[in-house]
Amino acid sequence: MTVFHFFNCAILTFGPHVVYYSATPLSEYDTIGTAVKAAVVYLGTALVKLICLATFLKVSENDSFDPYQELLKALIGFIDVAGLYFALTQLTHRNISQNHKFQAVGLGWAFADSVLHRLAPLWVGARGLEFSWEYIFQGIEANANLVLNLSLAALGSLMWLRKNKPKTLIPIIYACVGVLATMPSIISYLRRSIGWHPSKVVAFELMSSLVMAFISWQLFSACQKPST
Repeated sequence: MTVFHFFNCAILTFGPHVVYYSATPLSEYDTIGTAVKAAVVYLGTALVKLICLATFLKVSENDSFDPYQELLKALIGFIDVAGLYFALTQLTHRNISQNHKFQAVGLGWAFADSVLHRLAPLWVGARGLEFSWEYIFQGIEANANLVLNLSLAALGSLMWLRKNKPKTLIPIIYACVGVLATMPSIISYLRRSIGWHPSKVVAFELMSSLVMAFISWQLFSACQKPST
């Protein structure tokens, strides 16, 4: 039963990444190399963030919400944006379209994030003797994180790869990137300051990921239209 629960949670956590790659044109254009490169860049970015967190943040004696600490975390979170910039603009990619490039980068980024932050807790905890909703919620969070990372990669491609985008949309694109980059701090505020139940936090993550995906899709579609 414990192994069955572990495999269910693992499939829920990592399965959507595989399904997304297989069910979209990414597999047809063999973009796995781009996704792997993005995953490696993510690991480097995560190391830089870890060093910054260890350098500038103090260890809290309790689990309360500290606005100053969370502000620093939010600022450090923008290192992800710098990492995505490098993955989208500096890495050598196969001759693929901008549409496929940002999807491959976002997919690799999200998969590396799930492996780094969720594989070990799943392996240790989901094989326990007692059933826990914690790892189900963790898998759902991974799905929301996949959508958020794809949205961030899409907006990043608009900022750095799309030259002839409408000027009126530029502030909206930057604002959406700011929201996505600070999303971990928003989630931390809901959990630790307001004290939301994990189910409410997960529901918020799902809804916010869908809203940001819709906005990103609208912005991407608007920027694809020929300027008049």
